[in-house]
Amino acid sequence: MTSSISAWIWSERFWLPENVSWADLAHPPPGVEYPRMGQILYALPLAVGVFLLRLLFERLVAKPCAHILQIQAGVPRRAQPNAVLEKLYQSKTCPDTRQLEGLSKQLDWDVRKIQRWFRVRRNQDRPSTQKKFCENLEKLQTYPLLIHSCICSLQSPWMWDTRQCWHKYPFQPLSPGQYNHYLAELAFYWSLMFSQFTDIKRKDFVVMLIHHLATIILITFSYANNMLRAGTLVMCVHDASDIFLEAAKLANYAKYQRLCDGLFVVFSISFFLTRLVIFPFCVLFESWEIVGPYQAWWLFNGLLLVLQTLHIIWFYLITRIAIKAIFKGKVSLVIFCLTFTSVTAKFTFFVKHLNNYWMDSDSV
Repeated sequence: MTSSISAWIWSERFWLPENVSWADLAHPPPGVEYPRMGQILYALPLAVGVFLLRLLFERLVAKPCAHILQIQAGVPRRAQPNAVLEKLYQSKTCPDTRQLEGLSKQLDWDVRKIQRWFRVRRNQDRPSTQKKFCENLEKLQTYPLLIHSCICSLQSPWMWDTRQCWHKYPFQPLSPGQYNHYLAELAFYWSLMFSQFTDIKRKDFVVMLIHHLATIILITFSYANNMLRAGTLVMCVHDASDIFLEAAKLANYAKYQRLCDGLFVVFSISFFLTRLVIFPFCVLFESWEIVGPYQAWWLFNGLLLVLQTLHIIWFYLITRIAIKAIFKGKVSLVIFCLTFTSVTAKFTFFVKHLNNYWMDSDSV
């Protein structure tokens, strides 16, 4: 029964293009290696190590840094102990008018006094600025490893001529850099799954839990069916802008407003270039043209299309924040335009230079 379930889960008709079998990938040509599912399992113990390293980093590095920057933990005002209000608070932090009136009669308290109690109780549960600073610094210290993996991947010609992501798919050799990149990314997202239950519990807890789980599934199964080139490109596209967002948050908590504004401008521009320009054209459109759709293609690209929809929504929110900041005088419009022009020009020159480099290499 177990073998039949495994055969159903790993159906060749679903995961692979026509006329390709798992046996084809299990027996690569001499000197060539294809991904094997067992290789990616090493990400689990590595994720545990990353999680423990984050806990150690918070104690030995993040908190001392917060003290040096004079980011205090702060002790919030505590609400008056009340068993009835506490019981309701555990199920509903903002009671409606009917509930407030019922509590007013039951406790013989004024409605305003009850509203004040719930406000103080909500503030009591809010994390301190120091706690948020430490969490963001923990995440930021993991990004150099991911950025290093991205830089190693940038040396591959298919990162710049993205049509090569699909040439001869799925018979594409596995390189050590691709394996290390996948292992690092999967360990990182598994560690985020673990840390969600120890970090500050935010309003988007369930959404982020689903996001991390979906990301883990995408990374695991894209490794299994050798969609590594496109997968590495997608991961690089996402990591490129995230590091600036985390850095901007840290600057905001430390009250370095100008640094925060500058980092947010860079984040906005990099988000636009990577997630609204590179991502859809290189991943969604070219795969249709070269490989053509098959069952797993619809699954992966359907999930990536949902992700692209989120990118558009997030960029809309980012634009709103940027416009509000400009009109409030927090960010100079001239600085924003100059930064946008400079970063875009450098990005275009960099891509053009590398494209010429790979074309010259191919001609040789």
